[in-house]
Amino acid sequence: MHAMNEAPTPRITRVKDGYTTGARTLASRSVTGLARTRVTPNALTTAGVTLCLVAAVLVPFENRDKLLFYWLGAGVFVVGSILDILDGALARAGGRSTVFGAFLDSTTDRVGEGAMLGAIALVFTRAGNDVAVVLTVAAVAGSFLVPYVRAKAEALGLRGDVGLGSRAERVVVITAGLVLAPWGGLQWAIYLLAATSWVTVLQRILHVRKQLIHGGTHVDH
Repeated sequence: MHAMNEAPTPRITRVKDGYTTGARTLASRSVTGLARTRVTPNALTTAGVTLCLVAAVLVPFENRDKLLFYWLGAGVFVVGSILDILDGALARAGGRSTVFGAFLDSTTDRVGEGAMLGAIALVFTRAGNDVAVVLTVAAVAGSFLVPYVRAKAEALGLRGDVGLGSRAERVVVITAGLVLAPWGGLQWAIYLLAATSWVTVLQRILHVRKQLIHGGTHVDH
């Protein structure tokens, strides 16, 4: 029981912190020139979610040409997700961070990801793969709960950012699944996504509980 309450191993934490810091540094450098233009963070957010929705529309056409539409969907989804990452970097670089911008960014993250997973569920339904459909629904629920648990923890003044199932990792898993879909890799990517999402939710719940126990904080329901 005590082992379950432990935070992720230091090695995993160091790896996650390392590539998170690297990604943020790269994003900041990428938007240095963009910050001097009239492009706003909200414009990048809107463009990002729009591309993710377009990608979700493309994927179900895989029954016409698997390689073309899976790979095209994966490419558009990646570009949309990158824009979604750059909007925050642009806001910080240009000193244009706003509460509404952060709210919009968080909301559109769920829209783009949910639309893509919905499109993937449609593909599995059409193929008669009921197990994959159920696990896609589980992946949607887990993916939505991961940021919710973090937001709720931070609203209580606690940390809730542990675990490896954050948005960046989910984008990588979904994209890899789409790229490998013509050879049957999509369902395995969804299985991995569902598992890591729910493990991350559990990790964050236990991490919050540990902080409350050690800090002696009491929060009324």
